[in-house]
Amino acid sequence: MPPKQPSTPGPMPTPSSASSTAGTFSAPGVPQPTGIPRPSNAQSYPRTPTTPGGLHAGIGGPSTVSAAAGGASVSGNVTPTTPGNVSAPPSSTQSTYTQADLNRIVLEYLLKKGYSKTEQMLRMESSNAMGGTPSPQSAINDSKTSNGTILKSTTDDPQLYIRAYASLRDWIETSLDLFKPELRKLLFPIFVHTFFYLIQKPDTNSPATSLARKFFDTYSGDHSILHYHDLQLLSGLTLPEHLQENETAKLYIQNKYRLNISRTTFDLLLHFLDENERNGGPVTIRLINQYIETNVTPSRPDRNDSRNQTLGDDEGIPGHITGRETNFNKQAVRLGKFPMDERMIKEVELRLKDEDNRSQQEHDEIGTVPGSKTLMQEFQELHKQEPEEDAPVRDVLPLPPFKGADVEAEIAAVKDARSRLKIGPAQASLPSVCMYTFHNTYDGLNCLEFSEDSTLVAGGFADSYVKVWSLKGEKLQGVIKGSTPTPSKRLVGHAGPVFGASFSPDNRYLLTCSDDKSARLWSMDTYSALVSYKGHNLPVWDVSFSPNGHYFATASHDQTARLWSCDHIYPLRIFAGHVSDVDCVTFHPNSTYVLTGSSDKSCRMWDVAKGTAVRVMLSHQAPVSCVCVSPDGRILASGADDGSIILWDLGTGKQIKTMRGHDRNTSVYSLSFSREGTVLVSAGADGSVRVWNVKGGSTTPSSVDGVVGGIAGTAAGTTASSGATDSDEMLANPMSNGIVAASSATAPGMSAAIQKQSASMIGRPTPVVATADQMAVFMTKKTPVYKIKFTRRNLCLAGGAFMGTS
Repeated sequence: MPPKQPSTPGPMPTPSSASSTAGTFSAPGVPQPTGIPRPSNAQSYPRTPTTPGGLHAGIGGPSTVSAAAGGASVSGNVTPTTPGNVSAPPSSTQSTYTQADLNRIVLEYLLKKGYSKTEQMLRMESSNAMGGTPSPQSAINDSKTSNGTILKSTTDDPQLYIRAYASLRDWIETSLDLFKPELRKLLFPIFVHTFFYLIQKPDTNSPATSLARKFFDTYSGDHSILHYHDLQLLSGLTLPEHLQENETAKLYIQNKYRLNISRTTFDLLLHFLDENERNGGPVTIRLINQYIETNVTPSRPDRNDSRNQTLGDDEGIPGHITGRETNFNKQAVRLGKFPMDERMIKEVELRLKDEDNRSQQEHDEIGTVPGSKTLMQEFQELHKQEPEEDAPVRDVLPLPPFKGADVEAEIAAVKDARSRLKIGPAQASLPSVCMYTFHNTYDGLNCLEFSEDSTLVAGGFADSYVKVWSLKGEKLQGVIKGSTPTPSKRLVGHAGPVFGASFSPDNRYLLTCSDDKSARLWSMDTYSALVSYKGHNLPVWDVSFSPNGHYFATASHDQTARLWSCDHIYPLRIFAGHVSDVDCVTFHPNSTYVLTGSSDKSCRMWDVAKGTAVRVMLSHQAPVSCVCVSPDGRILASGADDGSIILWDLGTGKQIKTMRGHDRNTSVYSLSFSREGTVLVSAGADGSVRVWNVKGGSTTPSSVDGVVGGIAGTAAGTTASSGATDSDEMLANPMSNGIVAASSATAPGMSAAIQKQSASMIGRPTPVVATADQMAVFMTKKTPVYKIKFTRRNLCLAGGAFMGTS
């Protein structure tokens, strides 16, 4: 679905975006704020060894850090290596030097070389370590630079702590995606202890608690997904006495926060803090040394780390589970098929046996051999007699008695399953795509939806109406006496732009949602509105029918998803937990779970019976734009506004892999699994349909020349992908005064040069390097693809609005 533009005013909370900072560090993609320049006579020092628990550690000394201009660092109570041109005392007399003598030697050297701030910091650390206070002369020296300028001590300035956190946060958000997950885990303990400090030492220029409260309100949203429970417990702290009474606050003060961090990420953080003294680098170092226990690992960060910024089992505060999505995701779920009604099974079997007998008689009359499978055998494979171990109990979801239309729909599904084309990761079994291009929409088409039997397509428009076309090329006529057959039917009833649509499994009803905060049910027999469902407080972005056709779900701008039944005008469940818009919603194949994607960059799975979340999936770096569940109910695919697609294991809630191929910063509008669940297709704003290998585990780029790898799709004659024709798509079977045009494509190979040419035709930048699990790509010239769907026979239908020349 293209970007939504709600006309209803109202607050729309979104995650805070970090501002970029200029940098001087030469590491690629990791900008560093400019630090205090080194003196002209500064010499380079050997870097002090790093140990878990602190950023710098002296040889044989405690894990304590001191930061100084120019990158020099000295730790208190440590025998330093004599740098530069200062010769070390002879080894025979080293034992005669006291700690004070050694500190004096280093201080004299630092003063001689102009490292005034390093000297000042060392004096402070030494006095703290020895339990004394600096002498008056030392205090005078500490407050002066080498030029005699009086310096103001900033270590107790509350504003400096706020600047330190903001600077670290901005630097992390502008770092490479490879390092962000590990660095983001560091932000929460720094946030907590900065908040505690502001409570203890409020700004003298403002009311006692206003600075701490403003800091909390400004930055707590960064951690609301993983640490929502802790933030709720800490939000009421306003006075220093509260820190001694609040159990959560005492937990963070009395225990060190454990974090695992790779060597590469650790070195980048160290360099940033050393160079960022002006914006509170030493403050951050002090907080890390005092409250965080870092375990530096020799490995590099894993780009496909399924935990992302969530905590591992050995991280965080021991015994405290906040931030560990994996613990939440250990709740038991039942992902098996929903059992069919026994009476319906007998009715369907009876009908299928009659069909098989008639088919056998026809084959006997003409002397041919029937197919390898009978309808009865196909039905038994689809619905095994022995239920799966994790299948839900039928009583958990109240359903109305089955009807004759349900039996007819099941028989049609069995026939389609027997005629299904088998597709998979093999080159010879790639899917074919039939593309429908909508012309003359004048940027008014917001959404598309194909019916389950592939006979109808519906579009929602910004002009508040819905339009339905027949894919069979026939005119549509209602059952009402006197109705006139027309190429399309216009459904009028909404009072705002229509953003989502969904056909019922029996194709008799259509659900739509709108900016007018309502969802409407339409009859495909009379082409008229039946019910208006109102309950959301803000625009409704998406709607989805359940596989059984009795329930449906909506996703809204009010940060909730809601469960409805067709026979009630009020919601049955309200799924609240996302901290931003719920942009997309779909049902699990067994209808007992609802899955949502949100602008807070998370996906959630909700239990329909309990109304609570049972899975939270966090790895996306951009708002989630679409979700889709595999036919077996084991895998969730989610697409985001940055063009990435992530596969999730619903049993564990863990990420399986990330797939890239769509252009950067272009939304993935739609996803669909093949009936076997081995192939995934995606459609996006970059005007492409891409085919992915679900079972393949590799996420490495398939090419290194900067173009999309894999196999691109072309077609002989009519094409929707290669861009080799004079028009955007070859028009065939025009319907509804030229509004809809269909074209089809298959998947022979396409060279990288042609891909570049297609990209240039559509006016996009060169595509990103695709991961190796991309099997094919079908390109259009100027048609963003709004909807993609596999039919029951594994034909792929796609649709989009032609954008014209620009």
